[in-house]
Amino acid sequence: MADVIRFHILAHIIISFTGALLLLAIWYNISDRFRHILQEDNAPRRVDKGLLYLSLAIFVWVVAGCWAYLGHAYHFYETLYFKTGNNLFSITNDLFLFLALCYADHAPQFIHKHKKNSIRIVVLILFMALLTGAIPLFAGEHHEQHSVSLRALPDLILSGFLTFLLIVTFYRTFANRGLQVVAIISVIAIVFIFVSILPDAFPDLYNDFTKDLIKITAKTSFIAITLVLATSWVIQLANTPRPNEMMISFMDWSLIKITIPSKKVTGATIEFGSRTTQYVNLFKFAIRRKYGTEAAQSILIGLGGEINNQTYLSRIIDNMNEILKLEEDQKLERKDLFTFIGQGKYRLRIIPENIKIDETLLREFVNAPENQEYKSICNLV
Repeated sequence: MADVIRFHILAHIIISFTGALLLLAIWYNISDRFRHILQEDNAPRRVDKGLLYLSLAIFVWVVAGCWAYLGHAYHFYETLYFKTGNNLFSITNDLFLFLALCYADHAPQFIHKHKKNSIRIVVLILFMALLTGAIPLFAGEHHEQHSVSLRALPDLILSGFLTFLLIVTFYRTFANRGLQVVAIISVIAIVFIFVSILPDAFPDLYNDFTKDLIKITAKTSFIAITLVLATSWVIQLANTPRPNEMMISFMDWSLIKITIPSKKVTGATIEFGSRTTQYVNLFKFAIRRKYGTEAAQSILIGLGGEINNQTYLSRIIDNMNEILKLEEDQKLERKDLFTFIGQGKYRLRIIPENIKIDETLLREFVNAPENQEYKSICNLV
C-alpha cells in the first residue's frame, strides 16, 4: 500500500471517528442536562435522537475507512465485492442521515409531519440496498456499461434525493438560528459530499488524487457543520423557557398578560387589537391545554385540521414580539410556546396551572356556534 493511500485512509478514519465521538458525547450530555425540556409530558419522539443518528452516520464512514484499509492491505480493492461493499456502506450512511432528518424541525414537511412517509422512505432505502447487492449477482462482469457502474446507480439516486433533503433542512435550520453564513457553507459542504460519490458511478470522472481530496474535504467540512449544529442546539435549548416558569392570563378579548422570566418578560400586557385570528388561535391552545384530556390538548395543523398551516403559529409569535418590542436576544421563538407532538399536531407548552382564563370570556367563546367542541372540552353546560 502506497504511503499516500495509507495517509488518506487513516486520516479519513481518524477524522470521522473523532467527529462521531464528539457528536455522540454532545448528544449524551444534551439529553442528560436538558431532559426537563426534551421530555415534556405527552410529547413523543423525545429525547431527540437527531444528533445520535448523525453520529452513527459518521461512524459508518469509520467502518468504511477500515474496509478500505483492509482492501488495500490485502489487495482486493479492485474486486467487485469490495466496490459493492462501499456502495452498501454509503446507503447505510444515507439511512442514518435520513433518520436524523426525521427529528429536524426544519426538514421538509412531507417527512417531518407524516410518519407514514418516513416509513416509506426507510423501506425505499432498504430496497435500494438489496438492489445494490443484487445487481453484481445478475450483471456479473457486465456491471459497467459505457463507463457507468450499474451497481452504484441505486446509491447515486438515493444520495441525490438525500442531498436535497439535507440542503433544505440544514439551510433552514441555520438560517432560522441567525447563522446565515453557516447556512450557505452547509449547502456547499453537502453538495461536496454528493460530488465525492460521483466517481463510484462514473469511474473515469476524476483521477485518484482529485477523488481522494474531494472526499476528505467534503467529509471534514460536513463533520464541522454537524458540530456547529450541535452547538447551536445547545444554545437554543439553554434559551428555551421551562414550561413551569411561564404564565399566561386571558383577561378580555384580544388582551392577555404573559410572564416568561428567562426572556425578561414579567407581567407584560399584549393587546392583539385587530389581530383577532392570532388571538383566537392562541386562546384555543390555552383552553385545550388547561381543560382538555391528554388527547384533546393538541391541535392538528394543516391536513384539514383546525388551523390551516404552521404560518398561523409563526404569526402568533411574530405579533407578540412586535407588540412587546423585545430585544434580539429576548425575542420569542415558536418552540418557546408550542411543542410539536407528532403527526402535524402542536400544543401549548405552558403548564395548565399557569394558564388563567376569565370565566366570562370563556363562556362567551364556547357558546359561539363555531366553538361548540370547546364546550365539551371545558365541561361547560
